[in-house]
Amino acid sequence: MEPLDDLGDPQVVVLIGRYDERALAELYRRHGRAVYGLARRILGDPTEAEDVTQEVFLHLWRNPARFDPARGTLRTYLLTQVHGRAVDVVRSRTSRARREARDARATANATYDIEREVWDLALAERVSSALDALPAEERAAIDLAYFGGHTYREVAQMLSAPEGTVKSRIRKGLQRMRSSLVEGGVPR
Repeated sequence: MEPLDDLGDPQVVVLIGRYDERALAELYRRHGRAVYGLARRILGDPTEAEDVTQEVFLHLWRNPARFDPARGTLRTYLLTQVHGRAVDVVRSRTSRARREARDARATANATYDIEREVWDLALAERVSSALDALPAEERAAIDLAYFGGHTYREVAQMLSAPEGTVKSRIRKGLQRMRSSLVEGGVPR
């Protein structure tokens, strides 16, 4: 095995193309500090910088033909790679923070909706109890008019009662329900 110290970066990259692990280790020895340093400066987090450094060298291992010595030095190529990947991590981090903040706001609003729903259910229960406490003829008229969606005339026909009587039953029943709800603590 020939020593790699005497070879230039392009020749060592050719050896990486032949799956020579020593070649990758040599390039990491030569350029690893610079790659890690740039990643650390951009990311500010040593763990993320290590991950990005590993990704850059893994990319070189898998795709050595991507390096073209005619376009620049290997160090420039690696630093360009690390810059792009580190910026992607920062963008991802920023996007995740925005998404988490949006989700937190949605959760806060959902909590409000849950409280509102609980209140609505409690109120519906009280209305149902107030309706059940009414005399049968008032309850039937209100049920058909408000919960059935029928007009006074239709309710009168369904109950075989004069329209005026149906209106009176509904009005009296609603007044009784209001009194019962106010006494039960429901605000007006």
